[in-house]
Amino acid sequence: MNTVKTYQKVNAENRNVSFAISKMEDIYVKRNGKVDEPHRHNYYTVLIVNQSEGQHRIDFNSYALANQQVFFVAPGQVHQVIEDKKSVGFAMTFSNLFLVENSIPLSFIDSLNLFQNYGQSPPLTPSEKQFGQIENYANSIFELFQSDKNMRTLSIGSYLKLLLIECNNICSINPIESDVDTTGDNLLRSFRKAVDKDYKKEHSTTYYANELNITPDHLNRTVKTKIGKTAKDYIQARIITEAKRLIFFTDLTNKEIAYELGFNEPANFSAFFKKHTDLSPSLFKKSEANS
Repeated sequence: MNTVKTYQKVNAENRNVSFAISKMEDIYVKRNGKVDEPHRHNYYTVLIVNQSEGQHRIDFNSYALANQQVFFVAPGQVHQVIEDKKSVGFAMTFSNLFLVENSIPLSFIDSLNLFQNYGQSPPLTPSEKQFGQIENYANSIFELFQSDKNMRTLSIGSYLKLLLIECNNICSINPIESDVDTTGDNLLRSFRKAVDKDYKKEHSTTYYANELNITPDHLNRTVKTKIGKTAKDYIQARIITEAKRLIFFTDLTNKEIAYELGFNEPANFSAFFKKHTDLSPSLFKKSEANS
């Protein structure tokens, strides 16, 4: 059976640590250049890549590692960094607890267009000037993390927020301008929570619109405006991502996975999976095993 390792804590040796930052080159040396196995975290990961060559695989999508990139990995996503040589940059991890402890609302993270839980998670590719600003924030965070300054954690939280806002302003369809939630932000957050809760049994946009007491058209327009895809696209991406994880990382049969994900018939699941991936479940598992 294929198994995927899940890291529950930012620091396994100290359960009270809710934030960490390391240099990518130090991680490479510590691992003797050995490639890590695919794994997932129950916390957020940000890779600020100054120089690198190789691949970064996130939920079965592969992205080329290159210079001046920023990757965002959401809790629960399966990822693997495959370096052809030592990278230069920073790997930063933080939990919801860190956000709460530093007065950063969870709604702030939800309003960002950075952590894409499902579907494609391509890297941010800032301009040289933009990357320089992001790297300056990362350097400040790293120096604070290594220090024993008073209120260093609060300072790290402030720099982290600035770093995330800078990144969000580069990539967002509608960059955030303040901490005040708009109606659209609240709706998107509620929709995402509803999908996470019910996607294994409910697949229709109408169901989620009814749960949110709005029309399907209103839901689709809002989601499209906020994240560039329709509500239906988002729901289907959530199902496909979970299907891939179950196919590759468990020994469940195609029939068991179909029922687990709310399909009445295994054939319906297979057709749905093939429509969205161009592969049958069995061929997908075989292709990933050989990649």
